[in-house]
Amino acid sequence: MSQVLANILPEETLLWKLKMLKSASAFANSRLHAVKAQTLLLTSGRDQLLPSEDEGKRLRRALPKCEIRRFNDNGHYLFLLSPIVQEDGVDLVTVIKGASFYRRGKCRDYVFDYIPPTPSEFKNICESNRLFMRATSPVMLSTLEDGKIVKGLAGIPLEGPVLFIGYHMLLGYELVPMVTNLLLERNILMRGMAHPMMFMRKKEGNLPELSSFDTYRIMGAVPVSGTNLYKLLSSKAHVLLYPGGLREACHRKGEQYKLIWPEQSEFVRMAARFGAKIVPFGVAGEDDFGEIVFDYDDQMKIPFLKDFIKSLSEEADTVRSGLNSEVNQDIHSPVVLPKFPGRFYYYFGKPIETEGRMSELRDKDNAHELYIQVKSEVEKCLAFLQEKRESDPYRNLLARLAYQSTHGFDSEVPTFEL
Repeated sequence: MSQVLANILPEETLLWKLKMLKSASAFANSRLHAVKAQTLLLTSGRDQLLPSEDEGKRLRRALPKCEIRRFNDNGHYLFLLSPIVQEDGVDLVTVIKGASFYRRGKCRDYVFDYIPPTPSEFKNICESNRLFMRATSPVMLSTLEDGKIVKGLAGIPLEGPVLFIGYHMLLGYELVPMVTNLLLERNILMRGMAHPMMFMRKKEGNLPELSSFDTYRIMGAVPVSGTNLYKLLSSKAHVLLYPGGLREACHRKGEQYKLIWPEQSEFVRMAARFGAKIVPFGVAGEDDFGEIVFDYDDQMKIPFLKDFIKSLSEEADTVRSGLNSEVNQDIHSPVVLPKFPGRFYYYFGKPIETEGRMSELRDKDNAHELYIQVKSEVEKCLAFLQEKRESDPYRNLLARLAYQSTHGFDSEVPTFEL
């Protein structure tokens, strides 16, 4: 560091600046213990002027409410986009939004403090997932009011509130194509109800850094809770909810396309309270993308892995802490053997109306009947896709690549006939 500065500044100026820096840092360090405010640190991986990463780690230990965002490919000029420096600039507003540090009041509100992604933010997200989108070449189907199944998303209601209820694919692989296509084709921002571990931690440990989930927060994800569902539906949002949650996304071997939902009805009375349309949907293709070879049951048979899983689960809040059912799931990651990529298929069923049914659905039995109906519709969507994809001439990746090589790699690849 000194050598770099010596090449830029005269020796006398350098010594004077270092003396000032030493005095200022001593003053600041002596008062770090008094800082109780929420703090966001940005560090550079290639900073040749200052030890940004090491200093970030030190400050994180010293400050009680501190989060770090690392930019491994950036140098000292983190916010400067310049042909002289030749490094990519960092959008501070995007960083603040991704870290959920923007708020309008004293307490953070994941629903009402949210700012939708700008066109440039959304473009960057799409670019970062371009290869995945090409590999899965998603097929989107929806159902019109008259029951007709059509290609595309014309059957999705434009006006909210709308509650999407569906099957959670292995490790949530289905999220990116679904959320991005809804915004691109219908200008609908889907607000996903997500696991609390994506937003907060009870303690530091071995869970992925919170920065790993910044993109989800930029695209509107909120911690799953009854309060947040109430707020979203009251604001007429399009909401994504998976009753199977983490248990479904991290299912066991042989459980693909199996709905693992709580026995008691959920979400129905809340939807009826605001007259929300419930859109059941299914997604097929996870078994074309990977195969589970080492699941939760296998891992729990090994003592050190069992202890590791228990420690992971203690780092974040649970979703259904009051329930004792097979829906509850410890935080873990099944080992998945990748396959030659197949194709993803989405089918959104006919919207189910709840407007005007609030009094009827206050009855527990009636609410449960509708809950079972929604579950049955999701299962029908899954069965439909698994059957129809067998007749897709472009289900195989090589067939899709051959088609795109002659029609352009951004062209839409055909699928089965409806």
